[in-house]
Amino acid sequence: MHFRFSLCLALSLALSALHAADPKPAAKAGANGPKWKKLTPQTPAGFTLKTIEVAKYPEHTVELYVYVPDAAGTWPCILDIHGGGWKARQVEADKPMMERLAQRGFVTALVSYRLSTEAKYPAALHDCKAALRCLRAHAQELKIDPERIGCMGGSAGGHLSGLTAMTTGLPEFEGEGPFKDQSSAVKACIVMAATQNLVDSNYFQKNESAILFFGGNALEKPEVYKEASPINHVRAGVPPTIYIEGEKDTLKVGRAEMMEKLKALGIETAVHTLKDAPHPFWMKDPWCAETVDIAAAFFKKHLGEPVVK
Repeated sequence: MHFRFSLCLALSLALSALHAADPKPAAKAGANGPKWKKLTPQTPAGFTLKTIEVAKYPEHTVELYVYVPDAAGTWPCILDIHGGGWKARQVEADKPMMERLAQRGFVTALVSYRLSTEAKYPAALHDCKAALRCLRAHAQELKIDPERIGCMGGSAGGHLSGLTAMTTGLPEFEGEGPFKDQSSAVKACIVMAATQNLVDSNYFQKNESAILFFGGNALEKPEVYKEASPINHVRAGVPPTIYIEGEKDTLKVGRAEMMEKLKALGIETAVHTLKDAPHPFWMKDPWCAETVDIAAAFFKKHLGEPVVK
C-alpha cells in the first residue's frame, strides 16, 4: 500500500491527467519549432458527406458523419472518436484529418457521442459501440466492407478509442443502443495523446473533466476508473493498437505499460512521437499530415485496400 501511495503521489506531481483538447494553442511556434497551420473542414472532391442518426436520446441525438466515395465499390472504414475532455464536442476539429484519410482509400466516419454534461460514463462508450454497429447496419449504403473497420481518436477520444478496442467482444460493454444484431468489433486501433490507466493518473488529482465524466473522483469511484481504463482489458484477441503522441505534450499514464502487455501477447503495437508536436497535434499542420501518413499505413496494413468496381 505504501508503494502504491508513493507511486500514485509521484505520478500526480509529475504528470497531468487526461485533459480537454484545445484546438487553439497560445501561440504559433517560433524559431525553436515549426509554425502550425489551422485547418478547416472541406469535403474532398469525389466524396459525399452523409449524416446518419445512430440513436436519439432526450439529452442528445448521436450521429455519424461519414465521408462516402462517389465511385462504386467497397472500402475499409475508420471511425474517429473526437476529444475534448469528454465534455466538449470537437467533431469539426477532427474532420480535416478524416477527410485526408478518406482520400487515402477509406470510408471515414466521426461520431458525436453523448458528452459528460449530457450523460455519465459509460454512455459515451456505449455510443461508440452503437456507432460501429450502425456503420455495419448501413454498410451497403455507405460502401463499407463490414469485416474491415478500425477506430482512432485523440485525447478523451483516444481514451475512448482504446477502450472501444480493448473491450471488443465483451458483451457487458455494449450498452442498450440500437443495431444489436450487428458487431461492434474493430480490427485495428490508434490511440492519440491519451492516458490508458485512469486510476493511477487520477488517484490524487482533482481532475474536473474526469469527475464530471465518471460522477466522482478516483478515490470515490475506484472500480469505475478501473473498469474505464483500457489497460485493464488487454487480453488475447484484442486488435493491433498503436499510439501517436506529441513531443511537447505530457506523458500519458499507462501507455508504456499497456504496450508491454500487448507485446507479451504477441499483439502488434508501437508508439510514434511527433517532433515538436503539442496537444492536440492532429488538428493542425504539419502534424496532421504526419498523423495521416502514420494512420494510413497502419490501417492499410490491417484493413486493406478498397475494392473499386
